[in-house]
Amino acid sequence: MSHQAREAAAAPTPSGRGRRCLILSLLVAALIYGADQLTKLWVVAELPLGQQFPVIPGLLWWQHIRNSGAAFSLGSDFTWIFTVVMAVVVVFIAFTLRKVRHSFWAVGLGLVLGGAAGNLTDRLFREPSFGQGHVVDFIAVPNFAIFNLADCGVVVGIAVIMVLILGDRDLTQPAGHRGVKADQSATQEPETEGPSPKND
Repeated sequence: MSHQAREAAAAPTPSGRGRRCLILSLLVAALIYGADQLTKLWVVAELPLGQQFPVIPGLLWWQHIRNSGAAFSLGSDFTWIFTVVMAVVVVFIAFTLRKVRHSFWAVGLGLVLGGAAGNLTDRLFREPSFGQGHVVDFIAVPNFAIFNLADCGVVVGIAVIMVLILGDRDLTQPAGHRGVKADQSATQEPETEGPSPKND
């Protein structure tokens, strides 16, 4: 058996690679979701609403708030819209994961999925009512919105996805494979000039 044939036989099949990427995404999502929900349970049980608890003086503190809107409490009168948006994001990512063959795409989508699911759980099941629940936020830094671990997962996940898009990384191709543009440029043959005419 030739070296190329051995490599082809040892290479994972697309379905096997897809399963591994799916499992990776779900593990990342579960990690973010679990950490987010556990920290929120701790905040609700241990931190009085509104009070500040310094962690790194002047740089980081815990402050338990309930957010009905988006970052900086924007859109606080339209909580149900954020609930619908988060639900759509979760469903869209869940369907997209079936096509993922790139491990970094799996990580990025898993981060966004876990974060969106964490805040969606608050929207659905926390006070004041189903679908209009207020999200538990508690991580505070100077001159910025108070946020939570779900927000961190979404932001980091989007950053990973943006880097992959800018790098022309196709989510349906394994790591190390360039996107369509790179394939097209690689297959284009350089133009060659014909022989110059001889002078008599």
